[in-house]
Amino acid sequence: MEQRRYERRRARGYLVGCVVAVLLWSVASAQIRYSISEEVNEGTVVGNIAKDLGLDKSTLGDRKYRIVSSNADHLFHVNQNDGVLYVSRKIDREEVCAMISTCLINLKTVLENPLEVHYVVVEVLDINDHSPNFPEKEKTLEIFESVLPGARIPLQHARDPDGGLFSVQQYKLRPNEHFRLEVKDKGEDGKIPFLIVQKSLDREMSERQSLVLTALDGGKPPKSGEMEILVNVLDINDNAPIFSKDVYSGMLDENAPVGTTVIQVNATDLDDGPNGEVVYSFSSIVNQRLLKLFDINPSTGEIIVKGLIDYEERDKYEIEIQASDKGLAPLATQKSVIIKVVDINDNAPEIEVTSFSSYVSEDSRPGTTVALISVNDLDSGLNGKVICSIDDNVPFTLSPSLQDTMYSLVTKSSLDRETKSQYDVTITAKDAGQPSLSSEKTISVVVSDVNDNSPEFSLSPYTFYVTEANEPGASVFSVRAFDRDEIDNALISYHILRDGSKDNKVTSFLNINTESGDILALKSFDFESLKTFQFQVVATDSGTPSLSSNVTVNVFILDQNDNAPVILYPVSSNGSAEGVEEIPRNVNAGHLVTKVRAYDADIGYNGWLLFSLQEVTDHSLFGLDRYTGQIRTLRSFTETDEAQHKLVILVKDNGNVSLSATATVIVKVVEPKEAFAASDVKSATMDEEDNNVTFYLMITLGSVSTLFLISIIVLIAMQCSKSTDYTSKYLQEPNYDGTLCHSIQYRSGEKRYMLVGPRMSVGSTIVPGSHANTLMLPDRRTMTGEVRHIETSYFLPYFFLFFLIFDVL
Repeated sequence: MEQRRYERRRARGYLVGCVVAVLLWSVASAQIRYSISEEVNEGTVVGNIAKDLGLDKSTLGDRKYRIVSSNADHLFHVNQNDGVLYVSRKIDREEVCAMISTCLINLKTVLENPLEVHYVVVEVLDINDHSPNFPEKEKTLEIFESVLPGARIPLQHARDPDGGLFSVQQYKLRPNEHFRLEVKDKGEDGKIPFLIVQKSLDREMSERQSLVLTALDGGKPPKSGEMEILVNVLDINDNAPIFSKDVYSGMLDENAPVGTTVIQVNATDLDDGPNGEVVYSFSSIVNQRLLKLFDINPSTGEIIVKGLIDYEERDKYEIEIQASDKGLAPLATQKSVIIKVVDINDNAPEIEVTSFSSYVSEDSRPGTTVALISVNDLDSGLNGKVICSIDDNVPFTLSPSLQDTMYSLVTKSSLDRETKSQYDVTITAKDAGQPSLSSEKTISVVVSDVNDNSPEFSLSPYTFYVTEANEPGASVFSVRAFDRDEIDNALISYHILRDGSKDNKVTSFLNINTESGDILALKSFDFESLKTFQFQVVATDSGTPSLSSNVTVNVFILDQNDNAPVILYPVSSNGSAEGVEEIPRNVNAGHLVTKVRAYDADIGYNGWLLFSLQEVTDHSLFGLDRYTGQIRTLRSFTETDEAQHKLVILVKDNGNVSLSATATVIVKVVEPKEAFAASDVKSATMDEEDNNVTFYLMITLGSVSTLFLISIIVLIAMQCSKSTDYTSKYLQEPNYDGTLCHSIQYRSGEKRYMLVGPRMSVGSTIVPGSHANTLMLPDRRTMTGEVRHIETSYFLPYFFLFFLIFDVL
């Protein structure tokens, strides 16, 4: 069953397909065209569509023959019995196809079973059923009597709803000697009539003209429409004002005050009454800017200044003025007035720095360009001629360029920042007007630094005094240098010059702060071993390349009272300062008992020794010389005096905190014979002891003498190689002939010093702070009063040692 149903459905599908194919095959289309005139009566036959298309009339009803999809289907209908197309109502072509030259109505007819579509086009033909029509039946024109022949006056054209030949084809004007008609074809807009004046009008002869304009279409017979034209001839002002001059020109100073009269124009009119009254004004074409600058008196014709007149803005003005009368139809005459502006020197020169380098290197060569200057003066002639200058007290000059208004500011000499680091250059620009105007402009030129200056020390050489026994690691003195350059070129670092020589070994115990220049001693100085030394400090800047300078530093060690006096005599065999002296009882007063000898390694007051009796048996018997240490009897001995006396001698220096030593002398008073015997025994016992000592002392004395002589010879040889014209003055020795045979007192600041040493007879002056080691001799060879130092520290110890040994002997 299911299989049979499937076969039936399949058969039906084939059948439907065949039917559709037949229908599609049988659809046909055709197009026919008919024409009818408009306004035909209802029921008028248009055409037999069935016959024209060859359709079977008997099947039209069954196939539902009809008109479809037409906007004009209410105008036509088709009879299904015979296939004839009829008019359903009167057709007005102007209504159906307004403004279209060819009126076509498209109809689409349809037949079913099979489907057929046929297109029918019906052309509605125009008939002359409308007359031309003017918008107005009467038109009034007003024309001045002065209108010239040939003037064209457009008229309203007539309209005809019909098209083609039945539209307006021509116009006619009732004959008139003053006017004629001219028609211009505008194409789709139709024909436009123009009224042409062919003869001058004269209102006094005829103040009104009546014309009839007729419009005709192209029908046979033609239809027409008329319009009456009334022409009113107006009386006119037929004389225009006339200016008294052909050319008006005037001169005006710039900056003229408001209200200044520039020029006066004059015009006349031959007419009478209002037509002859003249009114002056600016023409309508005058620029609005001119209206802000000038004004004109409408009655007198005076042109006056209204705004600011600037020659630099505009040097000439051309103004169109108008003279018109007061007629109903005013006539006007225009004339150009030329106003020339006279330049006044009212603008100062303007200075502009077009290119400027605010920094110029101090090593720039003369002629280096610093800035480009341009000057401008808005005035003209001599008023606009500018001369530029700058001050003579600056190392710059103005160099003119090829253009008169351009200058170059260049260096004219070498620059030195350290002398002056900035220049304020004032440029003065002055014009040649009378009176002349000028302006100034100041520019600041900064001279940039170049590392061209070495560091300079505040003193050269430096001399410092350092007290011995200073604290190790502490700053003892400092040096300072300055650099006249700036920034990195002036950033200074310090270091000590260490060349490794024997004389500069002491610098190994010195350190310097590279930034501040403070010098630190890494150990304590001892005056007795080192009295003076010299070294050099180098100051280097941070420029590229860097520059440096040296300074010599002289250091003198100041003595401190750190050595106690040493007793040389008396000294016992066990080393103690004790001695026994025997004297005869019969000695007189003033007898020298003995002499206490001592020395102090310090110098000055610290080494100046004073002797005093600290303990004595009988103060009336013995006296002690305070300075020499000599013990003498004050009186003769008596029988009642004791045979033995003990003297304790105190030896102390003169330091602020004095140091001292004591010696004990036992004085035995003997009878004269015993004294001589004791003396002989003592001499005999001491001869053996002193022989060896004397021998060694002689060797030492000879060695010291030899070294001393060599030093003297070397010194003399050095001085002989130079000019030795010195004037010597012996130093006076006031009151000292003690153990150390010479002392010199001097002051340094608030401190007071004494040099104690061998007697000197050198033509010299002791330099304060030299500590008896430096003699300063005036050098007569130079004119600058230079002082030369002679170091005596090499041979001065020989003086001390020589005289010490000599005194012992």
